Amino acid sequence: MLVFIIPLKSPQVSKSWTKVCQIFNRTIQSICNQSIGEFRVLVVCSEKPNIKFNHNFITYIQVDFPIPASDYESKELDRTRKVLTGLIYAKQLNPSHIMCVDADDCVSRHIAEYVKQHPQSYGWFIKKGYVYKDGANIIRIMRKGFDQFCGTSHIIRYDCFDLPETVDEDEHIQLIYKYYLHRQVRNTLANKGIAIEPLPFAGAVYVVGNTENIYVGVEDQGRKISLQTRLLRMKALFDNRLLTRSIREEFGLFDVSKTPSHGIFD
Repeated sequence: MLVFIIPLKSPQVSKSWTKVCQIFNRTIQSICNQSIGEFRVLVVCSEKPNIKFNHNFITYIQVDFPIPASDYESKELDRTRKVLTGLIYAKQLNPSHIMCVDADDCVSRHIAEYVKQHPQSYGWFIKKGYVYKDGANIIRIMRKGFDQFCGTSHIIRYDCFDLPETVDEDEHIQLIYKYYLHRQVRNTLANKGIAIEPLPFAGAVYVVGNTENIYVGVEDQGRKISLQTRLLRMKALFDNRLLTRSIREEFGLFDVSKTPSHGIFD
């Protein structure tokens, strides 16, 4: 069984807690729209989001970690501590695999079914996915390298993680932070002799432009944008396509300002 883990930021570090809750509402409904019922969702948060949507497969784990500072590293360590909390809690659910999902992204409704079909696989990385700016009527397909840009990009067999008994062990928090984030996890596992495969379909939507993503502006801070990067960004314009109904339905990608708070998939 696949367990999704969502680390949710605290109201104290949100520009708008109302906006965070609206975006999370879409993410949690996207996850719960799986084509089969063999999944669970763990939301690790300091405060439960103010939404009306509910599902029997969702568990909220409230924590009292110190509120992180406003810098990127502090926020990322807070996120990592919440992910580790979810990983430890997940043991009692006897999961086959874990997928960490950022609280503003959306996932394909076929992921849990695919995991069920391949229970012994070490896992997958999402090579192909979509990039979407909130409110737009177009979406960009990213045919490769999605896992290097988006944190919602890996499905890992549970026994591949070396986990402590409690979340208070700073050494393990640093271990997850340094070696199991989306840009490092494939190499970390490869060094242990574990090879994960590319997911054979577009697995997630990386949602940008909502002002609440902690990665906003990080990649371009303090450095000039190279000519190669500029050319790649120009090339990416040709990967744009209309946001069709079928894409919306597969990923639960609906306009947050128009999405009913009681649940769009009831």
